[in-house]
Amino acid sequence: MAKKKTKPVPTDSDPPEKEECCDACCPATTTATTLIILLTVLIPFISLVVYQFKQHIPIKPIDLSVYERGLVRISTNYNEILTENSRVSENTLRRRRYSYPTLGYITPWNAKGYELAKRFNSKFTHLSPVWYDLKSEGSRLILQGRHNADVGWIKDLRKSGDALVLPRIVLEAFPNELLKKKKRREEAINLILEECKEMDYDGIVLESWSRWAAYGVLQDPEMRSKALQFVKELGKALHSVSSERNDESHLQLVYVIGPPSSINPQEHDFGPEDLKSLSNAVDGFSLMTYDFSGPQKPGPNAPLKWITSVLQVLLSGSGGNSKDLAHKIFLGINFYGNDFVVSEGASGGAIVGSEYLSLLEKYKPDLQWDEKSEEHMFMYTDNKGIKHTVFYPSLMSVSKRLEEARQWGAGISIWEIGQGLDYFFDLL
Repeated sequence: MAKKKTKPVPTDSDPPEKEECCDACCPATTTATTLIILLTVLIPFISLVVYQFKQHIPIKPIDLSVYERGLVRISTNYNEILTENSRVSENTLRRRRYSYPTLGYITPWNAKGYELAKRFNSKFTHLSPVWYDLKSEGSRLILQGRHNADVGWIKDLRKSGDALVLPRIVLEAFPNELLKKKKRREEAINLILEECKEMDYDGIVLESWSRWAAYGVLQDPEMRSKALQFVKELGKALHSVSSERNDESHLQLVYVIGPPSSINPQEHDFGPEDLKSLSNAVDGFSLMTYDFSGPQKPGPNAPLKWITSVLQVLLSGSGGNSKDLAHKIFLGINFYGNDFVVSEGASGGAIVGSEYLSLLEKYKPDLQWDEKSEEHMFMYTDNKGIKHTVFYPSLMSVSKRLEEARQWGAGISIWEIGQGLDYFFDLL
């Protein structure tokens, strides 16, 4: 027969027994348990949202454009920009708002530009990866940059759109030797042509005028004439080669030019007569209408009135054919901004979209519309007590410059597409 168990008698050293408790008797326990469950579910979700926000990854596609959402206006604020900048209308991804030529630059040190070029391929007529330099090396010329070329990226582009791929080449070769010797000019042109053929490019963007100005050769009338002649010879050579993708078209030449330094162009400036001289040899002129201000003189990136005056100078002296030549202008639009120090000496410099968003998030500034330049800006004081002024493109400022190009019958060139905010592409 089993022995009946008896409850042991507690001693003074035994811990007191806990009384059994039901949910109805202990609401605190139920509340704590519920809170733990909620936190367990919410924390990962919140972390995901924050991560997406930090990385500026669109959480979901939307149907309405920035115009339809009422975002293109003077009155804006940091919170609206932080919330909306990554939201791009799916309806405008493959539709262009303007019919004029649109060139986008991509730099190898900014991977975001490569991805945006593929995503918004249909927005562009020309894409120019910044890949090459043509240099002097002893008694010969070399074309450096093949290692930058991304053949797979080009293939992806051509699967999803028709944008022409024209890598930029900066002419670093010594001008005194290149321009004076016919053999050197022919060597340079042949290097460029062979690279276009081997890599199946649609042409090139050439930057040389600023280099020649830096060397001081443009003040010499004879050298200036030889400089223009070289560009004509290169254009003629490129136009003699049919495109691999379209037998009815030829390789193109887009030439980079800076804005004249004054109403009356100086010897080193690219002026209206130069524009007219090269108009038949060049398919487009990439006009650098930005970098108006700098650390020594902080201010807006590209005042709209200044842009208008630059176009007037270049087109007013072209023999009355301003409309004929205007369509070859690719008006420069900056997708970067500047953060200038204004309280301690002259310093500061360019910032890209991610840096701009970080400043908005950290300092929560009041954005102001500068009537003179027609750009948005704000001021802040950093943790060292140093005052800064920031100018960065906004939907309103970009929209106004796109419209300026349309009114002139010009195209646009963007430096550079990876430095802007995603919703800028809704405007194109």
